Amino acid sequence: MRKLRAAILASLVVLPCAAAERTTMSLDGSWDIADSVSPTEVPPVFTHKAPVPGLAHSATPAFADVDLFDSQEVIANRISKNELPESAMVKGAGVPHQNRNYFWYRTSFVPSGKRALALLKINKAQFGTAVWLNGRKIGEHWGCFTASIFNITDAVRWDGKNELLVRVGAHPGVLPETVSGGTDFEKNRWTPGIYDSVTLQLSDNPAIESVQVAPKIQTSEIVVEAKVRNYAATSASFAVAFNVTAWKQAASLTRAESRRILLKPAEEKTITQTIRIPGAKLWTPEHPNLYVVETRTGGDSATTRFGMREFRFDTPTRRAYLNGKPYFMRGSNITLHRFFEDPQSGTLPWNEAWVRKLLIDIPKKMHWSSFRFCIGPVPDRWLDIADEAGLLIQNEYFVWLGHDWFKGYEKQVDAGEMIAEYGEWMRDNWNHPSVVIWDANNETWHPDFAAKIIPAVRPLDLSNRPWENSYNGPVGADDPVEDHPYEHHIITSGGDFKMTELESRSGAGDTGSATGHATILNEYGWLWLNRAGSPTALTGEVYEKLLGPYASAEDRFALNAYLLAGLTEFWRAHRMYAGVLHFVYLTAGGPGVFTCDHFRNLERLELEPHFEDYLSQAFQPLGVYLNFWQPTLEAGSNQMFTIMMVNDEDRPVAGNLALVIENQTGEALARQTVPFSLAALGQQTYFVNLMTPMGVEKCLLKATAQPDGGAAPTLSRRRVDLVVSSAPK
Repeated sequence: MRKLRAAILASLVVLPCAAAERTTMSLDGSWDIADSVSPTEVPPVFTHKAPVPGLAHSATPAFADVDLFDSQEVIANRISKNELPESAMVKGAGVPHQNRNYFWYRTSFVPSGKRALALLKINKAQFGTAVWLNGRKIGEHWGCFTASIFNITDAVRWDGKNELLVRVGAHPGVLPETVSGGTDFEKNRWTPGIYDSVTLQLSDNPAIESVQVAPKIQTSEIVVEAKVRNYAATSASFAVAFNVTAWKQAASLTRAESRRILLKPAEEKTITQTIRIPGAKLWTPEHPNLYVVETRTGGDSATTRFGMREFRFDTPTRRAYLNGKPYFMRGSNITLHRFFEDPQSGTLPWNEAWVRKLLIDIPKKMHWSSFRFCIGPVPDRWLDIADEAGLLIQNEYFVWLGHDWFKGYEKQVDAGEMIAEYGEWMRDNWNHPSVVIWDANNETWHPDFAAKIIPAVRPLDLSNRPWENSYNGPVGADDPVEDHPYEHHIITSGGDFKMTELESRSGAGDTGSATGHATILNEYGWLWLNRAGSPTALTGEVYEKLLGPYASAEDRFALNAYLLAGLTEFWRAHRMYAGVLHFVYLTAGGPGVFTCDHFRNLERLELEPHFEDYLSQAFQPLGVYLNFWQPTLEAGSNQMFTIMMVNDEDRPVAGNLALVIENQTGEALARQTVPFSLAALGQQTYFVNLMTPMGVEKCLLKATAQPDGGAAPTLSRRRVDLVVSSAPK
């Protein structure tokens, strides 16, 4: 017995809490790149360079046909439009149109010093990732939208240069059948690459595998869950120490330490610690306060940024609640993986200044506080910036399976694979205060999401964020649903839609009404235009119906903005939605696209002027909706107009509401002004009488709300023709 006790004590390493720190080396930069058909034969020469993070289409010199791949979904879409015969349907992911299956990335590094553990982390790469170090294969990771982590300790040369090879699939067709490279009926090109950062993490044991921080705002506390692992051949006794500071501040706000822990060789444990942060400042879009918790084991350290915020939905009130208060989400969508196929996208998604303007400067100008990152993830840096900007992100996984719209189209779901991928996805994103909704899929009907996938992964999130399950229906009692009421879509089926229909509608969509749950309106309109002003693949019939075949690009841009603004005002005014998010802020442009964004100059991020003018008014926190869509007004008549107003801010607002008829030169022909007053987060409808002027001319009917105190006014506009009545007197 004494000999056994002595052996145990001899093998036990006791570590102080404040010992070694983790060293993180960035491997981002310009890597060598080559292609191959074979998954095992390394290309003999590397004659191209590519940025990491980035995509293979940015390689120099360029590769031919780098992203040509017809997905099964796109093929099904073309069959439904009679562009392809039904015999064109394929099994599997789709059909590549390139003479390669893989790209090989190569770089080298010299470790900063010898440590007990070396982990390679590739934040995201597609399609499938395999790693070799110094000629030795380390492993594979098939997920395309989550981080892959490889233990490379045994293969590292600590005293010299190391050669790293990373192989990615050139198209989704190389993935196992159970693994999805993304499903999208409207994505034409599929570009591979290491599209997020790569780091080398050096530490000693015990290592910190992951840290999750869950805020508890009512008690001004956080719950920290740290997973630690001992990779050493000997046992280790240690305590996990935590130190909380305000972001970019050195002074400690609070410290805590766990009880001592014993880890045997190769053992992993989860340590949960509740830490009080006295007087913590809440994180909101208006005040995105951030904190940092540093976690130490004595051999490793990890820094985790977080925000003190809680977000939920409530079914009885059908509202979103941020930090216990109702919050109306206003914003748009970003489909980054569609943007990847844009010929002008290049390296823009990894340009820090460009992304900051996209996510901070323009949303502030447009009065947007929310985005859905739609059908596909963004690089981690985007979410870091969203945290700092105070954006509320509906984070959607890359799944769009559709329904039984396409004959012969059947997409299977491997629930086990999806549960594994969703678990990694949550691990990668759960500390971002900007991520407030897990969005399982887009416009999808499949029972496994509600029955198996969401229930399996939901408990992993200590913050218990809501889950949005698209057209499958809500899973939790207070989970939201999404609604996509595309009013002008009816025109593509030979029907008709006129904005005059809005005058008598309640503002309720189909999905939310059917479930009774809170609803997010995150797509509407069906009015897309290419950046040059031509209709997209979905909207040619719409604009021909609305403007005729000979309309100019300028006419289409003006009508697009006018109608989108009116719809936005309408949906917001009726308060039937917890959030109104326009579709789409950033996506692909160019020939063959189905949807498009509103940028006039992509590199400089200049919005199309009509869109910026009209939609920046429609999304003002003080919302104004002139509920009038008649094409004409009788000259010299007394008319009553309905003006609906909403206040998205948590303070009351009052001022004057002016209704004016202007001619084409901006001259006011008639005016009526009434006072308005709205409670915090309130709504009110006003009925204003106005005597129309005499004459026959084209006019603009304007309702302008001017708050007291000099705040910016909100404007709602309607085009109208003054006409003389032909009815007998």
